[in-house]
Amino acid sequence: QVQLMESGGGSVQAGGSLRLSCTASGYTSSIACMAWSRQTPGKEREGVAVIYTVGNTYYADSVRGRFTISRDNAKNTLYLQMNSLKPEDTGLYYCAANPYCSGMTRVPGYKYWGQGTQVTVSS
Repeated sequence: QVQLMESGGGSVQAGGSLRLSCTASGYTSSIACMAWSRQTPGKEREGVAVIYTVGNTYYADSVRGRFTISRDNAKNTLYLQMNSLKPEDTGLYYCAANPYCSGMTRVPGYKYWGQGTQVTVSS
């Protein structure tokens, strides 16, 4: 089993920045891909950014150029740097991990999930 815990959410004005962190524990050697997902009001949970063990990164069109995903394998920690935040970025952000890698649309099917951290962007 793998446990994930997010931190770093909060409230910010449009144009501001936040950095989310996710610490993994347990059987972390089983993880191949890690991702950030979000649940925004009125929408289904969606993948935001994915990072492979070898470092490849992929982003949803809505955040590309504004968000950066990274991971520190030595610390078992995943990050999401969010810049130029918009009100439509408001939502509950989840850290997710999976034993194998797949496309952005498969993120909601990942095996392991954190409890989420709230991000609120005001206009």
